[in-house]
Amino acid sequence: MKISIIIRTYNEETYLDDVLRGVAEQRLSRDGLIEVVIVDSGSEDGTLEIAKKHKCKVVHISQDEFTFGASLNVGCASAGGDVCVFLSGHCIPEGDKWLDHLVRPIVEQGVSYVYGRQIGGAVSKFSECRIFAKYFPGQSVIPQHGFFCNNANAALKRDVWESNRFDETLTGLEDMELAKRLRLNGMSIAYVSEAAVCHIHDESWSKVRNRYEREAYALRRIMPEVHISLLDFFRYFLSAVGLDIRALSVQGFSVYALYEIVMYRFMQYWGGYVGNKEHRMLSKEMKEKYFYPK
Repeated sequence: MKISIIIRTYNEETYLDDVLRGVAEQRLSRDGLIEVVIVDSGSEDGTLEIAKKHKCKVVHISQDEFTFGASLNVGCASAGGDVCVFLSGHCIPEGDKWLDHLVRPIVEQGVSYVYGRQIGGAVSKFSECRIFAKYFPGQSVIPQHGFFCNNANAALKRDVWESNRFDETLTGLEDMELAKRLRLNGMSIAYVSEAAVCHIHDESWSKVRNRYEREAYALRRIMPEVHISLLDFFRYFLSAVGLDIRALSVQGFSVYALYEIVMYRFMQYWGGYVGNKEHRMLSKEMKEKYFYPK
């Protein structure tokens, strides 16, 4: 068996070396080969030098051609593995059995698409760690009933990808869109809590908002029945802030922690509201804003 680990990169030098060292430490319980394919969309920092140091295969996609789905399709087409594993350039594997746990449901149980756990790191914002705990709990679900999935830490059978490629027009959530199609076609999705990564989002507030806005824009395509009103924004925002503060009280308050909670939840839900209300076709300016925010 050969496993191809596909990593999308754009200026990922901060954490990529740690990510690739974590990949190099992986130990499989069965005979197999591991290759790493970097799909780069114009990095201007030390990303490509780090990839070269770790002897990764590097393929390129132009910024004009880039979407999350397009870059993964390029990566899968360039990979030689029986299983395609997707890993963010700022997701560091936890332990040397991460990969083994992630691919096991595909190899042993015939699952089509698997995603693993995500936890926060030292610089992660409190509210985002709460989101990780909600969507990536400590209990595996094999198979799961819904179509939630996340390509920051996921694996897909290559033959499934060959007949079900990623949607290249979405501004995000290409993982959920594919998972929905697979479920409708009778295929299975699984969540494996033992396959954990430390997902580090060290973002400015504007980038937090941008991320949630482009994902909400994509969600309108995947689930057009979802509508977010201004009243929903206030209700979600106030409820999330209240629950976060209650959770924070167990650890002890600080002025900055309170500020961070309010800012994160505001950017999350305001971005979601704006993206849900956006009805324009994706323009070049919108694409640059969503994929390459300054």
